[in-house]
Amino acid sequence: QVQLVESGGGLVQAGGSLRVSCAASGRTWRSYGIGWFRQAPGKEREFVAGISWSGETCYADFVKGRFTISRDNAENTDLQLNSLKPEDTAVYYCAAGGRYKACVTIRGETDYWGQGTQVTVSS
Repeated sequence: QVQLVESGGGLVQAGGSLRVSCAASGRTWRSYGIGWFRQAPGKEREFVAGISWSGETCYADFVKGRFTISRDNAENTDLQLNSLKPEDTAVYYCAAGGRYKACVTIRGETDYWGQGTQVTVSS
């Protein structure tokens, strides 16, 4: 069992930056990759970035170098959001998946989810 708690969302102007964090706990969390997903109003949830249990990272094409995912030696996985645009407004969720697998598997294989944190970018 893995528990995930997101934090760090908020309101920022276009062009600004935010950092969202995902704190993981549970006996087996280190064996999972962590992915960040987002869901905007009226849209489907989409993959943003992931980091595998071994530290491999992967990103959605629309990120284009603006976002960076990192994982420290403790339980936190951060997503640094730079050069934010109004279309980045969404609820951002972290998820654990792809146990002992490559980063790409996190896109479609998620086992645990956090409750989400709101990111709002004003124009």
